[in-house]
Amino acid sequence: MDVEVAQLPDQSRRKESSMAELSIVFRLRFAVALSAAMCLLLFAGSLTARAASTRTTAEYIVQMKQGTTPAAGKRLVRSFGGRITSPTLRVINGFGARLSRRAAHSLRHRRGVKSVSLNTAMSASSTDPVGGGSACPATDATTIATKWYPGPAKDVDPTILNTYKLMSQPTVSAVQANRAWSRSTGRGVGVAVIDTGIDGELVDFQTPGWQGSRVIASAVTNPCATDANDHYGHGTHVAGLIAGNSLLYPNGQGTFGKYMGVAPRANLVSVKVSDDDGNTTVLDVIYGIQFAVDNKSAYNIRVINLSLSSAAAESYTTDPLDAAVEQAWNSGITVVAAAGNEALTNDGVTFSPANDPWVITVGALDDKDTMTRLDDSLAPWSSHGLTQDGVRKPEVLAPGVGLVSTLAPNSDFAHLCPACIVDGRYFRAGGTSMATGVVSGAAALLIEAHPNWTPSQVKGALQATLVDVPGAGGVIDVNAALDSTSNASVNLAPNTLLDPTSGLIDWARASFRRASFRDASGSNLSATWSRASFRCDCGFTESGDVDPTRVSFRRVSFRKTTDFGN
Repeated sequence: MDVEVAQLPDQSRRKESSMAELSIVFRLRFAVALSAAMCLLLFAGSLTARAASTRTTAEYIVQMKQGTTPAAGKRLVRSFGGRITSPTLRVINGFGARLSRRAAHSLRHRRGVKSVSLNTAMSASSTDPVGGGSACPATDATTIATKWYPGPAKDVDPTILNTYKLMSQPTVSAVQANRAWSRSTGRGVGVAVIDTGIDGELVDFQTPGWQGSRVIASAVTNPCATDANDHYGHGTHVAGLIAGNSLLYPNGQGTFGKYMGVAPRANLVSVKVSDDDGNTTVLDVIYGIQFAVDNKSAYNIRVINLSLSSAAAESYTTDPLDAAVEQAWNSGITVVAAAGNEALTNDGVTFSPANDPWVITVGALDDKDTMTRLDDSLAPWSSHGLTQDGVRKPEVLAPGVGLVSTLAPNSDFAHLCPACIVDGRYFRAGGTSMATGVVSGAAALLIEAHPNWTPSQVKGALQATLVDVPGAGGVIDVNAALDSTSNASVNLAPNTLLDPTSGLIDWARASFRRASFRDASGSNLSATWSRASFRCDCGFTESGDVDPTRVSFRRVSFRKTTDFGN
């Protein structure tokens, strides 16, 4: 039985409820006077209320118009008695500030100010200590690094041809990946999984002879993450659909060859943007995308997988997360994003990064766990429709209902749905998150076969060879896409935060504090299974507090793109 995201387990409901209870709303209530004396009291009370309103402050996001520097905006904030609460945010050409309601209203009408938005998306577990930082939420993660060595390691690279006879689910054959494997298996192509982390020690991610993990690098951008491990489980599950290889289990084991990723020889780069319970913000994700762009050459990162969704809808032209994915796209990295699991709402495809016209947005196909197309349909929760900018999304479909993939040992996933555990080492889950992993694997196959292809050529090839599913849309056929020569084009203006000439974020104009990464060796953020580990200190202030910049950005959700089912 499939359970939609809205039907979270009670524990998650209580967690969300407790978050909501932490949101503070100030209300002023006025009573109607019935006598002259009461009128006098009311008048006196209103004066007091106005004074209190002037003193009461809140967190705002101040965005400046193009050509006006954030420094000018900061001077205006200080002239109104406000306080700057974040470093300059280049991507949005703005900053965070604490202001009274009256000051915020006045600031909106000053020349050069584009917008002054109340920060309604502040993490519910954040606080505003004297130092201007924010506290990390308490987590209940219990995951520890666990090695599941299956026995003697295989010292040869097993053939993957004809493995479809061993596979226990039709996912790979549904997109014709098994037919493509004679020409491409994703070897050497790097896929950055920007998510909750990846358990790189699992058998499915190893190289023959245990010569090292195919999760070749790790980076952590969330300041509240305690280590590089995947405590939540989402990232590991998605990674298995991209590049899992169960042929590395001994032949006699029941799991041998049963659950394969679409590109079983691709390399993975784990970019952990969440804390240990899967909580993250747009800023953490932007930093993760920046890591992938900066390290594209070092790890041959040609694909970014974004199985996540922003918590608030905004036009792709101004959304900072859309700016980040467009920069990655223009840097030669194919970006694949989940459409979301909100088909029953009218704005299901209006959330970044799925609403961006350039990225490959993926919807979920329900293949009914059969090999025939005759019973296929669109998953009932898979978002589809027009974005707020009139772009039809998603462009492609892939299987996304009840997919079995790798399980991070002792992760939250296992506790959220014990009945979803399969063969002890795998997990059944669905959602456009999972469908996105399937398409990212397909992109890796295309890029190995055509290393000079641009992201537009990858998208064009997939779109040109879609197999129509009546009433649902088009499901990808990666084997046919290998022979395509199509090129996708977008005749729309790019995000306003990009330099129109270079196609990259205009750092000087936008004045966003660019993240820097350093070696994490010897720290708790070091991943023992990767060739290199990196950490980002961008989430902290000089005093060591969690940077309030993070709470100036809305939340990002993995739950909005995940569906548990068995």
